[in-house]
Amino acid sequence: MAYTIIRLRGQINVNPKIKDTLKYLRLNRVNHAVVLPENDTTKGMLQVAKDYVTWGEVSAETLAAAIASRGRLVGDKPVTDDVVKAGTAYGSIQEFAQAIVDGKAQYKDLADVKPLLRLHPAKKGLEGIKRSYQAGGALGYRGADINDLVGRMI
Repeated sequence: MAYTIIRLRGQINVNPKIKDTLKYLRLNRVNHAVVLPENDTTKGMLQVAKDYVTWGEVSAETLAAAIASRGRLVGDKPVTDDVVKAGTAYGSIQEFAQAIVDGKAQYKDLADVKPLLRLHPAKKGLEGIKRSYQAGGALGYRGADINDLVGRMI
């Protein structure tokens, strides 16, 4: 499985430990997203940064749409099927996204890709960035509902 992690809160008055964790996750700005594999290291960092990010298990279709529209290479060039075919063993963005979700590949395996996705602010807004998703807000773990949020941010 792969997690999509999105930063929702800004940089003012952030605890230094949380700030360092967000730096390690490469989430330096609001509305930036990263795709990381589900492992103990990632889960530990998410628990530290849970008050500033939201995350969940992304589907292959949503990830493919996000990579196609918001993925960038060095030089701000878009990621296309030809780039994926030349840089990996996969024939298209859809196949590459499925391999990421299955844990067979990582997003950073693509040559010269920027390791994050710069998303738009969510259409129709967020539920509130000071409460957890379980309490009616936008932060923390949201499971498969992350696909809806990423779809609104592409």
